[in-house]
Amino acid sequence: MPKILIVEDQVLIANHIKNILNDNGFFNIEMAFKINQAVEKLNLFDPDIVLLDINVEGKDTGIKWAEEHVKKAKIIFITGQTELETLQKALSINPISYLSKPVKSIDLLAAVTLVTINLKPTYVVVKDGYKDIKVKFEDIFYIKSDKNYLDIHTLNKKITIRNSLDDFMEKLDLKMFCKVHRSYIVNISKITEKKNSSVVINSFEIPVSRNLNLNL
Repeated sequence: MPKILIVEDQVLIANHIKNILNDNGFFNIEMAFKINQAVEKLNLFDPDIVLLDINVEGKDTGIKWAEEHVKKAKIIFITGQTELETLQKALSINPISYLSKPVKSIDLLAAVTLVTINLKPTYVVVKDGYKDIKVKFEDIFYIKSDKNYLDIHTLNKKITIRNSLDDFMEKLDLKMFCKVHRSYIVNISKITEKKNSSVVINSFEIPVSRNLNLNL
């Protein structure tokens, strides 16, 4: 779940937003009611998402604060204003979304869920010799376990790392990968043939556990 910072100088509105998020499974939340609190929370909490009132402590101060301080987190602006000029200022710093007060539950959840989906990693970082490298999920064909080591097979190379299959599985996108056997994880999209007790990937036949119902 993402870390969410709510920056809103109206306490009732801030709590209302937090309650909506809590009711829908988002619990890693901090709140700031003043700009100086927001700076501190941004540095210490390191949020993934900032729900930001455009006029926190003054007209357009939220926009100015975000432009100066928010470098990594995704911004969702909140405002009671509808002026085109304000909207244009807000859009100039590329927020993910723009919510009008009073904030509706469905709009808030849609915006936060969209960011959450986009925050999911598309790669895994592994050791290749003395280097840390990023291996894109889409480049992985299958992973084979050999005692305390894993062989990560891509189209052009094999990367061997020290890890367990179950631990490594937790780093992957479960919509893309499946543990088909006690010794194998496969990228489902790379399967070219399915047999009674195996699947074929890149001309390599991989055993499949009997009780696994694998849908391609």
